[in-house]
Amino acid sequence: MYEAIVIGGGPGGYVAAIRLSQLGKKVAIVEKEEFGGTCTNKGCIPTKALLTTSHLFSEINEKAKKFGILVDNVSYDLSLIMKHMQKAVSMSKKGIEFLMKKNKIDVFKDKAILKDKNTILLEKSGKQIQAENIVLAHGSVPNIFPPFDKVEGIWTSDDVFKMEKLPQSLLVIGGGVIGVEFATFFSSFGVDVTIVELANHILPYEDNDVAEEVKKGLVKNKVKIIEGEKVEEIKRSEDKYIAKVAEKEIEVEKILLAVGRKPNISEDIKSIGIEIERGVKTDKHMRTNIENVYAVGDIRGEIMLAHVAMYEGIVAAHNIAGQEIEMDYSAVPSIIFSNPEVASVGKKEKDVEKEKVNIYKFPVSANGRARTMEEKLGFAKVIEEKETKKVLGVAIVSANATDMIMEGVLGVKYNMTSHQIAEAIHPHPTLTETLLGAFEGNFAIHI
Repeated sequence: MYEAIVIGGGPGGYVAAIRLSQLGKKVAIVEKEEFGGTCTNKGCIPTKALLTTSHLFSEINEKAKKFGILVDNVSYDLSLIMKHMQKAVSMSKKGIEFLMKKNKIDVFKDKAILKDKNTILLEKSGKQIQAENIVLAHGSVPNIFPPFDKVEGIWTSDDVFKMEKLPQSLLVIGGGVIGVEFATFFSSFGVDVTIVELANHILPYEDNDVAEEVKKGLVKNKVKIIEGEKVEEIKRSEDKYIAKVAEKEIEVEKILLAVGRKPNISEDIKSIGIEIERGVKTDKHMRTNIENVYAVGDIRGEIMLAHVAMYEGIVAAHNIAGQEIEMDYSAVPSIIFSNPEVASVGKKEKDVEKEKVNIYKFPVSANGRARTMEEKLGFAKVIEEKETKKVLGVAIVSANATDMIMEGVLGVKYNMTSHQIAEAIHPHPTLTETLLGAFEGNFAIHI
């Protein structure tokens, strides 16, 4: 009998398995497809590989001449772009497989079916394996619902990674993270892109000023953005789709449904009595209502981010090993690889009582390093509590925002004040000085 069996080799699952092994536990992991889960195979890694190519293509076209670099007839080869993407995915998968061997974790490439709280049936082999503890890390699947599930050929994010040619026109349904990232990629290569978002603005979980800045970047790439409306009807005819939005018809070659993902909850999970709300319900120790069964990552249906799943896997592992630790969601960073990038953590401006906070912003255009890069769009924003001066939230819209947010994460997590962060000497000239300007608040030097 194993001390723990992990079902699912995505970010939450493989990290839980590794930490359990590091803590001296005898561990097995069951993965029915490929290691890395959605993130490595159909999410984080392939999208960022694609976006790296589109960012470079845009940089050459928009900035090369300004920098004195003369490049003629810049073009692209989609097959080589996809090859780069596949290489990044392959290397990530092989890395995880190596870590399984290094940590002496038993790997079963099979579909796991829960028979009871200690027993798993491996569907293909017919073998049963048992464990004192089980970690559910089944991940998520694209969210597809009427009328979109009735129309043949509509893409989900999974399908984009199989494409052999770029469409001439694309309708993106959903202006959240996935929709904006794919709109950024396709529009960079000249695809005629339209985004339809049901909420009042794209990136509805971010503040309006953040969304507006990203919108400027998309509009610069000729993306058409329709907000506060929904796709009412879709018709397909031969080589095109006709979508009805706000009494108008939009004709496109392809449609991408980007309205998020839902927990992958199989019938065997329900049958053993696991409590389910939006997803599998757990406490802060990552335990379900069945004491020896834990759940991490997207199957919980809460914060569906790879880095959250990873830390949930670590928390679950330590609790299985007898160390009572709790998950802390107070400083979870959110990142978006748009152009400019977006990163945020902690409280949003839309969620705070304005009279109880100070809000400071510093524009990218006032940053010396940004000027050397020909970057003008964006800002850093800090929300601090008036009474204590503690940092409650940080948002960045900027080139390299996704790499800069950790300063804000540490500030929020460890209840630091804006002054404490501002008195740390920031290197010059760097984009991090945009953040410094926001943390300086009313004492900002460079505006």
